[in-house]
Amino acid sequence: MDNNIPLFPLGQVQATPGALAAFEEAGEGPAAYLARHNCGDWGDLDEHDHQENEFSLGRGLRLWSAYILSTGVKVWVITEADRSATTVLLPSEY
Repeated sequence: MDNNIPLFPLGQVQATPGALAAFEEAGEGPAAYLARHNCGDWGDLDEHDHQENEFSLGRGLRLWSAYILSTGVKVWVITEADRSATTVLLPSEY
């Protein structure tokens, strides 16, 4: 699902030190990726994971997205099931 309408609350947004360093190195910020996640653009996930997110969206389950920064580094964005928090992190920090 790709649109410009937020589909769920992000809750408290936080980022790990590794993710922040990756964004700084790429000369990018997390805001655009958070917006994509929030609007149902799950990024660089396979079809199965896209479908899992669509299923989870309607049932209040955890949501996650993966994006590739301009440097080739992958970051994940994960929103908790209760929508209390969204975390931006590197896969190695999970």
